[in-house]
Amino acid sequence: MVAATPNPLHLVGDEDSSKRRQILDGARKVFMDLGFDGASMGEIARSAGVSKGTLYVYFADKSRLFEAIVEQETLEQGKADFNFDPARDVPTTLMEFGQAYIQLLCRPGGGSATRTVMAIAERMPEVGRRFYNNVVALTIARLAGYLEARTKLGDLEIEDCQLAATQFMQLCQASLFMPFLFQAAPAPSAERIARVVGSATRMFLAAYRVKAA
Repeated sequence: MVAATPNPLHLVGDEDSSKRRQILDGARKVFMDLGFDGASMGEIARSAGVSKGTLYVYFADKSRLFEAIVEQETLEQGKADFNFDPARDVPTTLMEFGQAYIQLLCRPGGGSATRTVMAIAERMPEVGRRFYNNVVALTIARLAGYLEARTKLGDLEIEDCQLAATQFMQLCQASLFMPFLFQAAPAPSAERIARVVGSATRMFLAAYRVKAA
């Protein structure tokens, strides 16, 4: 007697996940092109290549769909592999982090995601808070932890590491992120990013590095 083939239930989950990703990819394009208010479930269904009925199986309304996209963006940015090993020297760590951070912010779609969240944050504050806490504040906290470790080792003299981390990240954005965010300029080149981050690193160290006796 031949044993019955087990029902491959995991395939259902895989297909479900694949369909959900398909919908999210289509919805992201519509939201980025038309904004939250301009997007409709019908337009999203067409962009995703599914029926409206299928779309509503996965997401009850446009708000739930948008929240799922923000959550996906949050997870993607949260995976950024910044090297904050306390054993690494400060100039190298700041330069490498700053360049990776700006490249992440200014990647294709990155500015559009931020613009869309900003546009809807007043109406859906929980979405804005979640994006800020899980993306921006998390990165600040990781950098602050590194700065605190180097302060204890005597390389830096910082009273408020959270403030110092925020200052460095803002310095790195100078002349790069805002023009990109408002579509006044294309994504900056790697060379341009390196120049700006190099300047930010020098300014930061001039303020916080322990002066030689």
